[in-house]
Amino acid sequence: MNSNLQVISGEFRGRKLKLPDGARPTQNLTRGAIFNSLTGILAESLSEIHAWDAFAGSGALGLEVLSRYHNSTVIFTDVADASHRAITENVRDIDLARYKIDKSDAATRVCKYAAQVNLVFVDPPYATPELGIGFVDALADSGFRGIVVQEIESNVDYTPSTTKWTVLRDKKYGRARILILRKI
Repeated sequence: MNSNLQVISGEFRGRKLKLPDGARPTQNLTRGAIFNSLTGILAESLSEIHAWDAFAGSGALGLEVLSRYHNSTVIFTDVADASHRAITENVRDIDLARYKIDKSDAATRVCKYAAQVNLVFVDPPYATPELGIGFVDALADSGFRGIVVQEIESNVDYTPSTTKWTVLRDKKYGRARILILRKI
């Protein structure tokens, strides 16, 4: 499906993104705010970025990483066929060594990918907030070390474990609540 969604900044700035049917992507303004917040955090924490767009949908968050950071790699996971097709279309012409698309449920891949990445985007469907909450808990218990950007619907009552995560940012953008967490 065509949309007004596009890459915000960097090498692929302006690239229009295909959306899978029924997707609720992180909007351009919210993605811009996320990456503005991440700029200082990533500069002080990471010299190379190995990201995981865990519930990828269109892959917009992972594509923003690939566009902005030349020293980055991204793993995209999503179980839906339509998402797999959209991501494949959206990463066209990008060096294959910089990304991997895994058509699978992110929750089943924590043991496989958590140790390989230092930045994780967690943005499951709003209708199932427990997926993201459970996923963040699993990451904390997996030995993951790094930064998590978690998006949940703003009306969901949720506080990350303060014994496992430092909350670096917690901000609402309309219907979306964005948390940026650092593993303790």
